Amino acid sequence: MKNTSSRRTSSGRWRNAPERALATQDLIVGLREEILATTKLAMALDFLASELRHSGVFAPAMARLDHYFAPFQTFIIAEAEREEGRFDFAVALAVLQREAQYRADGATPQGMFFFQFECLCRNRLGYDRGLEAMARDPLYDEAWRQWIPVVRRQMGLVDFAELIYVRSEHYAKSRARRLGTSEEPEAPVLFGEKEGLIALAHHRKDPLWLFAALARHLGYPSVPRLKPVDETKQVLPLLLRRVERLEMRLKLLEEEQRGGIDLSRFMGTDAGAVGRAKPSE
Repeated sequence: MKNTSSRRTSSGRWRNAPERALATQDLIVGLREEILATTKLAMALDFLASELRHSGVFAPAMARLDHYFAPFQTFIIAEAEREEGRFDFAVALAVLQREAQYRADGATPQGMFFFQFECLCRNRLGYDRGLEAMARDPLYDEAWRQWIPVVRRQMGLVDFAELIYVRSEHYAKSRARRLGTSEEPEAPVLFGEKEGLIALAHHRKDPLWLFAALARHLGYPSVPRLKPVDETKQVLPLLLRRVERLEMRLKLLEEEQRGGIDLSRFMGTDAGAVGRAKPSE
């Protein structure tokens, strides 16, 4: 993807659009006017806005603008726009923003792979379509593009940490020491020694723990999560209403013990007047 700084700004504004009560179409038009003087992204935004007005989604338009959007980014938006899906659109935009920031900071194939795969795991997206989109990312070279389909075929059969470990530098060195040879490994080494050590420590464990350890020790980006709704602001009004109900019930019990409950105060003024009116002669 090109124009990383513009993409990062656009992703942040799209993510904040619901909070500011802005329509996505109006936001795209505003961004077009803002970046018209510096890039050619304005024409792409026109195309996105037109697709959004006509079809209500813009993942198909992103797929056609593959020189601006990577295949995995298009896949993320397509999953968020699926009617039967449960992937929140705000989380999808946050993922795009985090990924654009990582690309601008100098992404590595290892860090990008772990970030994209964690996104699939944490949000329960389709592994088949997701890994297929990952393999078409221009950040990966030929060795990565050949290995990602292998991960796709072996998911569920082989532990994910083991798949990482056997393609790491740590495994290659351990195997060479064990066999007493200095020959190059048959398969290309894709991960460093530290990734191999962390994968070995998390063998047969939840992959989310592996991702957390990689982010903690190696600084790889973590996937954004949906923030839970803060319900603490509603606790105090709710408690006040419950206390008022308790006070009313206590008053009714006290009146009943004194000799009965005066029901006239619960009746309207008209009803009370009718009850006190004398029949006409």
